[in-house]
Amino acid sequence: MLTSIRGLIAATLITGAFVAAPAFADETDPPADWTVSGNVTGVTDYRWRGLSYSGGDFAVQGSIQVAHSSGFYVGTWGSSLEQDAPDIYGSAEVDLYAGWSGEVASGLTADAGVTWYTYPNGSFGKGNYVEPYASLSTTLGPVTAKAGVNYAWKQDSLGGDDNVYVYSDLSSGVPGTPVTLNAHLGYTSGALSPKLLTLTSTDGGFDYSLGATASITKSLSVGVSYIGVDGNSIDGFSNDTVVGSIKLEF
Repeated sequence: MLTSIRGLIAATLITGAFVAAPAFADETDPPADWTVSGNVTGVTDYRWRGLSYSGGDFAVQGSIQVAHSSGFYVGTWGSSLEQDAPDIYGSAEVDLYAGWSGEVASGLTADAGVTWYTYPNGSFGKGNYVEPYASLSTTLGPVTAKAGVNYAWKQDSLGGDDNVYVYSDLSSGVPGTPVTLNAHLGYTSGALSPKLLTLTSTDGGFDYSLGATASITKSLSVGVSYIGVDGNSIDGFSNDTVVGSIKLEF
């Protein structure tokens, strides 16, 4: 009888210990509904759609994004600037964006949202504008392909004109290495056309880039790209160039 009582007590204590013990997350637990991500990047030149917004000089950039498991997200991205019109743009750009991304068909991912480009220490309102965007991406064998369009309606900051930007991106990892190759081709028509901004013509113009990134660690990567753009070649603005980058993600 004593042995049975002792066994009952031991079983009760063991059961209680399991009940009272904290539940540690299992590797198979589903992902959290909310995720936060971001990065800090240094680039030898801030090139946007082929044109320099840092005067051909080094720029510091960073972003932070909050995403929900439903696909909705909000975030902000910023960069230091060096412009010929500092009274309008100032020395910094801060973009605020929101959108939704998710699979719309087997192997096909859509991303749609809107970006507000702002210049906090410039002449507020003169450079700021809003631009909706949409893209589709898929995987074609070892290659990831993306095609998208951005459209900004007529706004005072665009000189009372509108602007459309269409582009495609390709990327592919090099087997057995931490290197990813990437290519980009874009076309701008309207207020932000590289031909218009370099006083070539009022026609639209192309920009392109070819490059590679290499992962040093899980969070640290470096990259290099050759960038070209239509229009007059202006040193530090629209000349073809090579841009290097280093990025720390968190």
